Amino acid sequence: MKKFLSFLLIILLSCFFTSCSFNKKAIVYITTSDRQYDLKKLELNIDNSSHHDNAIIIDPSITYQEIDGFGAALTGSSCYNLSQMDKNEKFKFLEETFSPEKGYGTSYIRVSIGCSDFSLDEYTCCDEPGIENFHLTSEETKYVIPILKEILAINPNIKILASPWTCPKWMKVNNLIELKPYDSWTGGQLNPSYYLDYANYFVKWIKAFQNYNIPIYSITIQNEPLNRGNSASLFMGWEEQRDFIKTALGPTLKKSNLNTKIYVFDHNYNYDQMEDQFQYPLHIYKDEEASAYITGAAYHNYGGHKEELLNIHKQAPEKELVFTESSIGTWNDGRNIEKRLIADMNELGLGTLNNWCKAVIVWNLMLDTDLGPNRPKGCRTCYGAVDIDINDYSTIIRNSHYYMFTHLSAVVKPNAIRIESKDINDKDLTYCAFKNTDGSFAFVITNNAEKEKSITIQSKKKAISYSLPPKSIVSFLWDE
Repeated sequence: MKKFLSFLLIILLSCFFTSCSFNKKAIVYITTSDRQYDLKKLELNIDNSSHHDNAIIIDPSITYQEIDGFGAALTGSSCYNLSQMDKNEKFKFLEETFSPEKGYGTSYIRVSIGCSDFSLDEYTCCDEPGIENFHLTSEETKYVIPILKEILAINPNIKILASPWTCPKWMKVNNLIELKPYDSWTGGQLNPSYYLDYANYFVKWIKAFQNYNIPIYSITIQNEPLNRGNSASLFMGWEEQRDFIKTALGPTLKKSNLNTKIYVFDHNYNYDQMEDQFQYPLHIYKDEEASAYITGAAYHNYGGHKEELLNIHKQAPEKELVFTESSIGTWNDGRNIEKRLIADMNELGLGTLNNWCKAVIVWNLMLDTDLGPNRPKGCRTCYGAVDIDINDYSTIIRNSHYYMFTHLSAVVKPNAIRIESKDINDKDLTYCAFKNTDGSFAFVITNNAEKEKSITIQSKKKAISYSLPPKSIVSFLWDE
């Protein structure tokens, strides 16, 4: 009996020390602007002390928004490039990017309803007049859907947001006064006579993807509704969007038993400087009938400042905010990691999260090294979150946007809650803290200084001390 009790004691002590050892480690991801650390993963020791001077204090009792996730757009061009890769190399990239267990756990994807300005052609899924002529095209069935199915096999919980760039041309008019037919992919407005047809177009598209076991979590009504000049585009002021939602789209989705979230706007912080469109979402929210169908608003950062997110949140705290598009390209030195790494994380990642966004999604996941494939009227100066060498469809260049959403995804899990973190007033440091649903803590920080910065992150029971490399992003994950 004594031998048995001694043996049991040894086992219990072993379990105790193993548990303690596990709880004393934090998982850390590091990327530096010189790529000396390139999403380097390591473990750090945790101090059980709770008395550190000048520490960044994590306070889970003060909570902000719940997090949906982070990711990029799977445009037709991105899916085409992925389809050109060797099968094993493609799987390796997708697993690394999307797997919660074996990769970074990227959790949100944006796709277009019909074409975008990064599709292989200009089209909708109902180019022939009459909603009965709806059908998916070869771009969806050959490229987009197969890639989505591969990603869902890796991460079945991925969220998908869908946005149209234009309605079918036969639904367009030149303006809402003359109501003359408008036969162009670029510009025009939605004819109110076709509101119900267009609502059914959304429903048919969502259900068509559901038939491939691809659930659509959310939609926006129109990509960049104030942009008349995109290669595929449709102008839709807030009054039009309000009326379309409350008279057609909202009731049609409800009647079809679809619980897909609806986000309004989906454009720039500065509303393209159109005074009558300022604070576009708030005008729609004032209409109780329309507001009942709306989850929140989506934003891009091609004009204005991210503080507009906070302004909108303060006036409509019950509505969600998501960030749905930003691009890098030749105009902002987009492949220059030394210039873009910290700036993009601070602006797009930490900046939008600290201003109440639930999700952060950037533009093309993958373009080729010739900035395509693209069309003559599409963007010919954009880079992807990653670029693949067009000569071998194997060599991948990671750009700043990829580091932004993978650093966040690796430690901040879906349904995490942003929590308070004490400001230590160091202008070189930007950071954000979260509590995951499993009780673990996540902390993401950038060091914009040219020198190392020593920090201590202090939760109630644990402390992590670390010297941040110069010009770096560092992500921490630990159990309390």
